Amino acid sequence: MSSIASADRPARAPFLARYNASPAQALALAAVALFLIAFLIVPLVRVIVVAFTDPGGGFSLVHFGDFFRTSLLREAFWNSLYVAAMTVVVASLIAVPLATILARFHFRGAALIHTLGVIPLVMPPFVGAVAMQLIYGRNGTINLILNDAFGFRIPFMEGLNGVIFVEALHYFPFILLNLSASLSNIDSAMEESAQNLGARGFTLFSRIVFPLALPGYVAGAALVFVKVFDDLATPLLLNVTSMLAPQAYLKITTVGIADPMGYVISVIMIGCSLGAMMLSVLVLRGRDFATTQRGGGGLSRRRLGPGGNAVAIVLVIVTLLITLSPHIGIFLLSIGTVWSFAELPDAYTIQHYVTVYREAGPLIGNTILYCGLAGLIDVIIGATLAYVVLRTRLPGRRLVEQVAMSAVAIPGLVLGIGLLRTYYDVKLPFSGESLATVWFMLVIAYAVRRLPYALTAATAALRQLHVSLEEAAENLGAGKLSVLSRIVVPLMTGGLLAGFVTSFATAAVELSATLLLVARAPDAPIAYGIYVYMQSAAGRGPGAALGVIAVIAVAIATYLAFKIAERERGLKSRELF
Repeated sequence: MSSIASADRPARAPFLARYNASPAQALALAAVALFLIAFLIVPLVRVIVVAFTDPGGGFSLVHFGDFFRTSLLREAFWNSLYVAAMTVVVASLIAVPLATILARFHFRGAALIHTLGVIPLVMPPFVGAVAMQLIYGRNGTINLILNDAFGFRIPFMEGLNGVIFVEALHYFPFILLNLSASLSNIDSAMEESAQNLGARGFTLFSRIVFPLALPGYVAGAALVFVKVFDDLATPLLLNVTSMLAPQAYLKITTVGIADPMGYVISVIMIGCSLGAMMLSVLVLRGRDFATTQRGGGGLSRRRLGPGGNAVAIVLVIVTLLITLSPHIGIFLLSIGTVWSFAELPDAYTIQHYVTVYREAGPLIGNTILYCGLAGLIDVIIGATLAYVVLRTRLPGRRLVEQVAMSAVAIPGLVLGIGLLRTYYDVKLPFSGESLATVWFMLVIAYAVRRLPYALTAATAALRQLHVSLEEAAENLGAGKLSVLSRIVVPLMTGGLLAGFVTSFATAAVELSATLLLVARAPDAPIAYGIYVYMQSAAGRGPGAALGVIAVIAVAIATYLAFKIAERERGLKSRELF
């Protein structure tokens, strides 16, 4: 059989044979690298070059000097840092108690609460921002009740507070999920040893439990900081423009793509995001969090009595009602006739959904087209790159993989600005239209930003596929293409489908790059439609209805991705036994 297996080796170039690769695999790696260079690296380099170039074309820091000499931009910089940091604090106040309660106690409904705690991630923060004003604003439901009962109001949604509140309610699950995973990996013997030495209550948690779970908390907190720092849509919908992302958007859309200040802001945003990630690494450097698992990991759980059970349930329900209030608000807004200066809408109707049905068909169709194509591109590139990385030793494959994964840390606004700057002067041959304003550029932006999701899913699926299956097929005479099409791809279908669904769902509510790259209303996707509808009081009902549709679509897609992943795990488990 070895002679059969080696039959195709003479066809390989000696250089490629050394790296266990075929010409097709080398070409595939080159194609992926060219895609990333064209639509990720070059746009980002163009942003950086413009930021550091003076009017004469030479290197200069003059634009950065202008940035820090402008009081509005300095204020925007500090406001962005403040909002991102305070969002981490508020999100921690929600997530840390929830994760601790779920990790330490058995009580009815714990599984349901854990599930509901992840739901906020399904709805993008900008979708519920307007509804949050109607619930928590100065004349919203909560403050009207407080004013009538006690004679005071709480400024939940005033200025930067509103951005912090909305972002915290949306992003706290990142901390919840990561911290819960860390708590579940703590050796119960560590806790028992501390208790034997007299540690109890808050002392036990603050000096033993939380420090051991710090990697999970830091990972979640860093992700929240980066997401909030880069968010454009939520501040815009709340009419808060004194932050970096809105200022960059306004500079590009009002002054024009030739204005260097938008690029300076973009570079600063990238620097702050990378700085946050580096800081999270430095916080954990030199510290050992490893424990020796004995008898199963996780904190020791105890059952609560009737009183404790009631207190835990009430505490968690109140927390979840607050965190799910954007969903409740957007639904009420979508079926309400008039909702202003009142605790609830004056009456209820389905007219907003009828309006969406009549007017928003192209928005939904465009979304399906753009996100479907982006998901398909991601699956093809992700599967190709995963196969080359795991099945060959081609030089540079790991670098290409790292570049592809880095796209998740690039703000959508920055990528959109880079694509505009790079391809605005490139004209299509027949129409003379700018390449940057063609609807397919939206597909490219979505695909680049979501590629890490598909790549991760494809890599995980391929790691579970032993190379001996491919070798056996080749020994029986199958060519590389047959092995890929009849063995590798079918066995990776579940993982690839999960990657497609995840890419599709997250791209469907991408707004930062969308606002910059949509040139004509007929080309707009659903996220752009929600934003436009929400700009006027008359459009808020249809905008909310469109938001509900988007949330349901993302929720279904998320559920399908979860079920596909669970099915794959089940199949693998059955294969093992």
